[in-house]
Amino acid sequence: MSKDDNILKNDSPWGSPPGGGGQGRGDGNGSGQRRQPPNIDDLIRKAQGSVGRIFPGGKGGNKPIYLGIIVLLVLWALSGLYRVLPDEQGVVLRFGKFVTTTQPGLNYHIPYPIERVLTPKVTKVNRIDVGFRSESDSGRSSGVGDVSEESLMLTGDENIVDIDYSVFWVIKDAGKFLFNIQSPLETVKAASETAMREVIAKSQIQSILTEGRSKIETEVQEITQGILDEYGSGIQVTQVQTQKADPPDQVIDAFRDVQAARADRERSKNEAEAYANDVIPRARGEAEKVLQQAEAYKKEVVAKAEGEASRFLAIYNEYKDAKQVTQERMYLETMEKVLADIDKVIIDKNSGSGVVPYLPLPEIKKKAQQ
Repeated sequence: MSKDDNILKNDSPWGSPPGGGGQGRGDGNGSGQRRQPPNIDDLIRKAQGSVGRIFPGGKGGNKPIYLGIIVLLVLWALSGLYRVLPDEQGVVLRFGKFVTTTQPGLNYHIPYPIERVLTPKVTKVNRIDVGFRSESDSGRSSGVGDVSEESLMLTGDENIVDIDYSVFWVIKDAGKFLFNIQSPLETVKAASETAMREVIAKSQIQSILTEGRSKIETEVQEITQGILDEYGSGIQVTQVQTQKADPPDQVIDAFRDVQAARADRERSKNEAEAYANDVIPRARGEAEKVLQQAEAYKKEVVAKAEGEASRFLAIYNEYKDAKQVTQERMYLETMEKVLADIDKVIIDKNSGSGVVPYLPLPEIKKKAQQ
C-alpha cells in the first residue's frame, strides 16, 4: 500500500467512513478505492473535543457556549479599530476621561466600554458675529440687526464708536477644545469683545473710522488668541474682520457735519500750502537774483576803482619823470573828449587870413550813416 493511501486510511481529518472501514469499495469488483464524504456528527464531536482541550473542566453540553464566547471576544477586540478622516482629530476617552488625541488615519483603542473615541471636525472655519446679528439667525429672511450693548465702545479721545466685527476660528487641539472650556462660542465671543474694547480704548476715533482698521483687526486677533491660549481652549483664531465702524446713530448727522468741516479745513490748508509752495520759491529766487546783481555791481565798482587808481598812479609816475610832456598830453586828451561831439571852427592866429580850411568829416560821416 502506498504512503498516500495510508494517510487517507488512518489520518483523514474527517474520520473513518460509516461502517467502520477506512476504505470504500468502488463499483463492486474491488478494483478501485474512493474517499467517503465527511460525517456531520463526527465533525461536531471533534469540535467539542477541541473546546474540551481548551476548557478541560467544562461539560460537553457547555462547550459550544465557550466557543461563542471566544468569537464574541475576538469581535469585541476588533471593534477597537477606528478611522480618523483628514478633516478630523480623534479624542480618546478612558472611562469618560480624556487620554490623548490621534491624527487622521487608522488607529486603535481599547474597545467600549473601557475607551471610546470622539472625532470632531477641526478644519471647519467657524464664525462669531459681535455687535450685530444676521436676521436669518433670528428667524427672518434677510437684513442685519444691531446689538448696541456689544457694539458701542469708548475711544481713546473720549468719543463713542459703533463697531461691528466678525471672528473666524478653527479647532487647534480637539482634546483641549472638548474638555477645557464649557462653552466655546461664548468663550471666543467674550475674549474677542474684551480685546476689541482694549484696542478701541487706546485708539483715536478718526483712525478707527479711516485708515486704522487693519491695525485694529491685527491687534484684536493677537490679544484674543493670547486669552484663549491662557484658557487652554485648543482654539486658533484665523481672522478678525471689521464689518462696520460708525459714530452712534443719535449723533451721526452732526458727526458728518464735523467731518465735512474737517475736509474743508484740509482742502483750504492744502490750497494754502500749494500757494506757499509756489510763491516762496519765486521770492527766494528773486532775492537770490538781487543778491547776485549786487555782488556783481560791487565787484564791478571795486574793479573799476582799482583800475582808475592804478591808471592814476601810472600817470603820476610819468608826470614825475616828464611834467611838461605829461601836462600837454593830458590837455590834448581832455580837449579831445570835450570837443568830440560839437561843431568846431579852427582859427589859426598866425595865418594871414585867420581862417584855416576845415573838412567836416564828422558831419559827412553822420549823413552817410543816415
